[in-house]
Amino acid sequence: MELDGKVAVVTGGTRGVGAGIARAFVRAGAEVVVCARRPPQVALPGTEFIPLDVRDAAAVGRLFAGLPRVDVLVNNAGGAPHRLLTEAGADRHARVVELNLLAPLTVSLAAYDRLRSSTGSIVMIGSVSGGRPSPGTAAYGAAKAGLESLARSMAVEWAPDVRVNTLVVGMVRTERSHLHYGDGDGVAAVGRTVPLGRLAEPSDVGAAAVFLASGAAAYISGASLLVHGGGERPAFLNAATAGRTSAADKESSDERRADVRGEPTWGEI
Repeated sequence: MELDGKVAVVTGGTRGVGAGIARAFVRAGAEVVVCARRPPQVALPGTEFIPLDVRDAAAVGRLFAGLPRVDVLVNNAGGAPHRLLTEAGADRHARVVELNLLAPLTVSLAAYDRLRSSTGSIVMIGSVSGGRPSPGTAAYGAAKAGLESLARSMAVEWAPDVRVNTLVVGMVRTERSHLHYGDGDGVAAVGRTVPLGRLAEPSDVGAAAVFLASGAAAYISGASLLVHGGGERPAFLNAATAGRTSAADKESSDERRADVRGEPTWGEI
């Protein structure tokens, strides 16, 4: 298998996208360590759980000091509640930035010596929110934009010993999707806005993470891989009327074509 004998650490790997990533690495043959503040509600076969708050630099340092080998680090832990900028003070928004930008830096620095020894790989889990307006989660979007920039700089500073890449993830269906998109009908409706017609599954993100960590991506570093199903249809396309004709307009157009007895209209030349 692609990652036989490799040791992968997945932060926030106990549920949602993180659990999907952990399962993908297990299927690829890796020994997987998942860490989060709380254990998984359902055990993840093939993984070892270690409790960890990624914002606690001392605890992060102890975790990696206790691991004899690390080949892959997936910085997945993160997230943010929906909160408009004026609904909280700067300190609350700063905590979002801490979790989604500073914590991955903390974890990466702690893992660096282990990764350098194994010529390993870091996969940052970014978000499309880092590349477009993110109303309601502005601090999260800003942090994810910073994370992508951080990964590119790390890829240069730590080459050739450690590869660093980012998965730029779009909307994913998880056990918490209802908090963002509503009931099943809402999730399905949101999925239809994606060009591929559905939300991502955690396994989709996991497969992409395994690829970036594998030998198949040996010459890929400092890259951002979009995992968003084709992105978002531009809103102006739904509002524009150009190219649209009503049934009455079509009938009138057909009559005009008949009147010229087969001669082409200017639009047909």
